[in-house]
Amino acid sequence: MAARLQQLQSKACQATQYVSKHGTTYYKQLMEQNKQYVKEPATVETCNELSKQLFYTRLASIPGRTETFWKEIDYLKNMWRRRQEMKVEDLGIAALFGLECFAWFCAGEIVGRGFTITGYYP
Repeated sequence: MAARLQQLQSKACQATQYVSKHGTTYYKQLMEQNKQYVKEPATVETCNELSKQLFYTRLASIPGRTETFWKEIDYLKNMWRRRQEMKVEDLGIAALFGLECFAWFCAGEIVGRGFTITGYYP
């Protein structure tokens, strides 16, 4: 156990040395590549303004999203009306989509229970 701890400490020390040596170069390169996304001056006030802009822009996009949602619902209703004309491929895709939704539901349940498969902790 002590040898493993010493090995881990050595690796952490190496990583720290690497970051201290190359971190500044990486940061400068990253900022240079993405300078078109940086809003000047980079202050707290600018960040607050940008966060408000993002929030209200997302709020403004809700009507477009709702419209798209209802178009999708109409498409599903139309497909349900024409279910006799559906091909086997379409049914297979729908079945796989339903199975994927169920799998994500089960994964969410497991995570919600604290990563236990059988039930909740007592």
